[in-house]
Amino acid sequence: MPVSDAPRSDAPPTTLRGIDPRGPRVAAGITAVLLLAAAFLGLTGVSVARYGASFGWFADEPLPGSVFASLAGSWLLPSLTIAERAADPGFLLLLVVAFLFLWGVLSPRTAPWGALYRSVVQPRLAPPKELEDPRPPRFAQGVGLFVTGLGLVLHLLGVPLALPIAAGMAFIAAFLNAVFGLCLGCQLYLVLQRAGLVGRATA
Repeated sequence: MPVSDAPRSDAPPTTLRGIDPRGPRVAAGITAVLLLAAAFLGLTGVSVARYGASFGWFADEPLPGSVFASLAGSWLLPSLTIAERAADPGFLLLLVVAFLFLWGVLSPRTAPWGALYRSVVQPRLAPPKELEDPRPPRFAQGVGLFVTGLGLVLHLLGVPLALPIAAGMAFIAAFLNAVFGLCLGCQLYLVLQRAGLVGRATA
């Protein structure tokens, strides 16, 4: 029997393991609820409060003296300390969401919502018709981390409205993914991939 002279390679093919595309959508739904709550808290907290306002933590805070009276109507956030800005409920909740985004970037397999889907939801569903490249959803987690992280930093720097705007933008993206399957971060990844700026496309 003739023996082929062609070199033989026992190395496994370098292919990515696909993921169930329904998992990221479930995670996006849970994240959207948290982001909506963070946006609401941001719109009722110190991020939007003004001197003399009738809502928020400082609703009943008086404006004693002519100096404080002259501040009536101006933003309250820049005058607060870093600790007071960080104690805002909207900030704390958005910080939790940002941490979850970070977890999804560093270790997608152990991220809470993905683990919850695989252990509770996925066994009750039929197998997916096709698997998804895990890189775009992971990149989308990084985009969410950037948006929420930027809002958190600007809030700590005393920029009014930064917190609810960041939470609102992230909520819209998560909502579109959960309800319509439109992952904006994934689409951005594909654009960057075609431009050769991120990982190569798999065959």
